[in-house]
Amino acid sequence: MRVGLFITCLGDQFFPQVGEQTAKLLRRVGATVSFNSAQTCCGQPAFNTGYGEEARAVAARNLELFDDVDYVVAPSGSCTSMVRVFYQELFADDPPRLAKAEQLGKKFYELSEFLVNVAHVEDVGASFPHRVTYHDACHLLRELGVEDEPRRLLRAVRGIELVEMQDFKLCCGFGGTFSVKFPEVSVAMAADKARAALEAGAEYLVANDSGCLMHLAGTIHRERLPLKTLHLAELLTQQE
Repeated sequence: MRVGLFITCLGDQFFPQVGEQTAKLLRRVGATVSFNSAQTCCGQPAFNTGYGEEARAVAARNLELFDDVDYVVAPSGSCTSMVRVFYQELFADDPPRLAKAEQLGKKFYELSEFLVNVAHVEDVGASFPHRVTYHDACHLLRELGVEDEPRRLLRAVRGIELVEMQDFKLCCGFGGTFSVKFPEVSVAMAADKARAALEAGAEYLVANDSGCLMHLAGTIHRERLPLKTLHLAELLTQQE
């Protein structure tokens, strides 16, 4: 199967290792992975802040980049939900582009749901003997309904101890531009999430979105908490 890798803005700028490990995982399950360097942002930052035309211009570019692959995979529920859910809203008044958006949406997947539901793989050969808790990113959980898939992947990791923290479905407070517009609320929410992870006895706080992890890592660093953050793709390539 031919898979196009969609790298998020945060991955491109701050977390390149997430993209690298995503590609490694996809190859491990038998995919032929390609990366179209013409891709840019999915358009979500502009869309969420009300810049519809700017979001349409960025999104329209992506519609033309993945015709030569069977699937597109992103290590982010946020970007995936933008493409699968909100591109149809962006192009509702543009029938040709709406058709392209619907076509792209049908083959666009977040990493964990692709591995479990498309590649039909749960055990990717990882080993990670640590106590881990998982944070449900909002777009992944609420827009895409992906909750069980990352946990199934984590439970298959050798040596891992997966624990659930209290109120694990609550937002971490990042929310993209929400963290800029409402910093006091955003920081308090991140502190609550980090505290819940520590109360669960976790050594690592894992999520599928780099935005959540960047936000949480900032709080953990400032408060000098004995907790580490890790993207799911990074954990699933561990061999400890």
